[in-house]
Order: sequence, then C-alpha cells, then structure tokens
Amino acid sequence: MSRLILFNKPMDVLSQFTDAKSVTKRATLSDFIDSPGVYPAGRLDRDSEGLLLLTDDGRLQARIADPAHAQAKTYLVQVEGAPTEADLQPLRDGLRLKDGMTRPAEARCIAAPDLWPRVPPVRFRKTVPDAWISLTIREGRNRQVRRMTAAIGLPTLRLVRWRIGDWSVEGLEPGAWREVPAPQPSQLR
Repeated sequence: MSRLILFNKPMDVLSQFTDAKSVTKRATLSDFIDSPGVYPAGRLDRDSEGLLLLTDDGRLQARIADPAHAQAKTYLVQVEGAPTEADLQPLRDGLRLKDGMTRPAEARCIAAPDLWPRVPPVRFRKTVPDAWISLTIREGRNRQVRRMTAAIGLPTLRLVRWRIGDWSVEGLEPGAWREVPAPQPSQLR
C-alpha cells in the first residue's frame, strides 16, 4: 500500500531531507518528518511556504510532479502593487518567460487570506500597496510563479502553495504533516 503525506513546509526549509551543499546547517524535511522511505513529489522553493506532498510510490510521485500530467497547483500570492483584471490577463493567456511560453493559468484577485504568520514577516512599505491573487498553474518550472508575477510588474512578496489537485494544506500548521490515503496513479486528474 502506497503512502502519501501532506506537509505544510515553512519558509526557509529545503524541500529535501539532507543539505550537503551548505557549510551552515539549513532546515530540511528531516527536521520535521521522521517517516523513512518517503520522498517529495515535486519541490517548493526554500523561500516559499505551503503544501508539499511526499510519497513512497515512485509512479505516484512522477504522476504528481511531472508537468506532462498537468496536475493543478494553486498558490496564494501576495504581490507588490494593485493588480487589475487587465494585469492578470497575460497570466490567463500564457506569457513568455526566458525558458518559453507558460501554459494558461487561472488567476484572480482575492481578499487577504487568513494565514499563519510568516517568519520572518513580509516587509511592508507605506508608499507601495500590496494585494493577493490566487494563481493555479499546471506546470512546475523553477521559480515559475515568482517569474510570472514579476513579468507582469507585480513582484511576489509571499508565496504559499495552497493546493495540489484535490489535496490542500488547509488545517495544517507550518511544520505539521498528516498521512492521507494514497490514490492509484490512474485516479489522479
């Protein structure tokens, strides 16, 4: 029977179990998860927070992480600026980044979500507004969401992955995890 773990990755934690590259010890998954044999299905940047899935099933891991399967990933993104519908349209249409065109995304303005405090807190500037958007993508390039918002003139201040497919980080505090029933790879949309 396959295992699937939902983990709320805190800010400044690597999405791996070891940190062989750093002279100073950086936080890794092993600081939070003591469950041998599971590995991340995809990655979440060190400066991003939220849902990370881990499994012991290589086929399930590939099905979740491989962009060819177009698994929907929803992010709550705090951006610098005040986006309009016109600002978000290039995200919906797909936009050109240095590594090519993105797939069309779902993007909408949202009210500030009721999230846990970020450590360290986001810097606020009195003269520059900020806003939140919900962004759903179906690919997973390196730092893609940050590059997409920057490309439309709305730099990302805080990035929280809220959902992957049917799984959500809702109800999990930062650093907490829970095991859920693992689907068969064919059951994933």
